[in-house]
Amino acid sequence: MIGGVQNIARITELRQRILFTFGLLAVYRLGAFIVTPGINSDVVRDFFERAAGTMFGLFSLFSGGALEQLSIFSLGIMPYISASIIFQLLTVVVPQLEQLKKEGEQGTKKINQYTRYATIGLAMFQSFLISMGLESGQFGEGAVMNPGWSFRLMCMITLTSGTAFIMWLGEQITERGIGNGISLIIFTGIVINIPSAIGQLFRLIQTDQFTILETLFITALIVAVILIVVTVERGQRRIPIQHARRVVGKRVMQGGMSYFPLRVNTAGVIPAIFASSLLLFPLTVGQFTDSPAVQGFINTYLDPRSFVYQAFYVGLIIFFCYFYTAIMINPDDVADNIKKSGAYIPGIRPGKKTAEHIDRILTRITLVGAVYISAVCVLPTLLAIRFNVPFYFGGTAVLIVVGVGLDTIAQVESHLVSRQYEGFVSGTRMRGRLGR
Repeated sequence: MIGGVQNIARITELRQRILFTFGLLAVYRLGAFIVTPGINSDVVRDFFERAAGTMFGLFSLFSGGALEQLSIFSLGIMPYISASIIFQLLTVVVPQLEQLKKEGEQGTKKINQYTRYATIGLAMFQSFLISMGLESGQFGEGAVMNPGWSFRLMCMITLTSGTAFIMWLGEQITERGIGNGISLIIFTGIVINIPSAIGQLFRLIQTDQFTILETLFITALIVAVILIVVTVERGQRRIPIQHARRVVGKRVMQGGMSYFPLRVNTAGVIPAIFASSLLLFPLTVGQFTDSPAVQGFINTYLDPRSFVYQAFYVGLIIFFCYFYTAIMINPDDVADNIKKSGAYIPGIRPGKKTAEHIDRILTRITLVGAVYISAVCVLPTLLAIRFNVPFYFGGTAVLIVVGVGLDTIAQVESHLVSRQYEGFVSGTRMRGRLGR
């Protein structure tokens, strides 16, 4: 570990990339404290303290707390994530987008450009709804100092510009920094809350609301969950692929064995986000209505501590795991590509049989991933119900933090390996010249 850190310090380009990433993330965190003009942040903050269990709490998680005081980065990166997911779904439905996706890098650039336009549109729509909600008193009386169309337009321009700036920051980190910029922005928004959570834990211990033994138990459980998440996120089912011998000119290329990897958790954290959003939407609507029927339905079926709610939650996670995996991996396309490359799966006929074999493996492995995501996401609620834990760590947050952390570490390692390889090649060339 120490040797790896020393190697990072020695490589100038990698060190500059890491410093550049930290610098842009610091800019993002600084903008999260700049309040939108015309807003009474104290009133808005009181509202979000009461809305912890609704969709606003989920949005606040992804915005790194910027939404709680309605800063210029209140919308966070959620409009971009929503637009990206929408276009991923549309590539399956719209033939033109599917064709663009198959064109390679140029097609991907066009889809990314369309995603940016859709992000701006979604941000403008969401910021307009927020301005209307602020003026109507749904975020608390007196949240807006000078209501009117001037405030609405200013709110829309400010919040939309904030989202566009965050999107630009993420792209700059991806291009000139280290890791995926969008994921690191979400990662930063979640990790920044860890010090306050630790402070809350110490206050609970000091007031005898939480014992040392209970603290050690919960800490050990969190560490165990993180280890399980790391293991499963790195888990793969590798399908062997045999390549036949090929004749290229006068040379005979020997066939070899390669592998087609299928991740255990192909869908990532998307199913948990979708399931949480769908279940929290009625809770959010109920907060803005006094209808006895709506309140009764929510109290009966949508209490986060009830068995019915958790059953719905697990069912939605499993559904979205299969749905999103089907979008990400098409067994027919994979089988067709294997056949075109002159390869085959040992013991399986090319074409339809290969697609059926891949689909059968994908179905089984997706079930394992769906059960794993469900267990991680339901565990915090079980701790609160069964063991009376006064606070809990979100399963969605754990999945995001661990996944982004692993991806970033993998990119750092790839930079280190590439530099070592370049150094080896240059050293070999130098020895060859000296030998002459």
